[in-house]
Amino acid sequence: MAVIKGNWPYTGVITREKFLFNEMRITAQLQFKGLSDDEIIDKVVNDNLYQYPTNRMLRSIARACLRRLASLGDPNLVSALATAPVEVAKQIDLYGMMCQYHLVWDFMTTVIGEKYRTNNLSYGRVDINMFFTALQEQNENVAQWSDSTITRIKSELNHVLIENDYLDNIKSTKLNPVMIAPILERSIKTHGDRTALIAFNCFD
Repeated sequence: MAVIKGNWPYTGVITREKFLFNEMRITAQLQFKGLSDDEIIDKVVNDNLYQYPTNRMLRSIARACLRRLASLGDPNLVSALATAPVEVAKQIDLYGMMCQYHLVWDFMTTVIGEKYRTNNLSYGRVDINMFFTALQEQNENVAQWSDSTITRIKSELNHVLIENDYLDNIKSTKLNPVMIAPILERSIKTHGDRTALIAFNCFD
């Protein structure tokens, strides 16, 4: 796995590099077919596979998708993201975000995972606000983020929860019990990164 936890900075890049499920699925399918990174980027741009308005956006997001696929560290997960049922592929995309972004990792393990561990499935604005308050107190970089940046990040984190059926909708006040996809569970355990399991309601 390509996670580097030693010097792993917090960034607000998920305001731009969002869940991107359709883009990730397309990129994984191209990689599954054996295309190189450069070939994938060229095809995404030339055929406007993401349906974006500019070539610059296409290239930027294609690179972001390739970095996220690389962060999975497992060709079996890339294959599943390309071909598995949507709910499985989305869960792998979420795990890719966790591996790529320290912020998503911490949120999913210390907030969502702890909810499952303690069997306290209530969830609301107070939970995500407390997470960011603590993060700002502990990290100088996060403390400098604007209110608008934090608001956009909170929105994207909630969007990810909805996309993966942790929440039914933005007004939900209770987490749904989720079940980890077997292929993802195997990969996480194989790589010895069991800390991630808690984010998927898995305590085996």
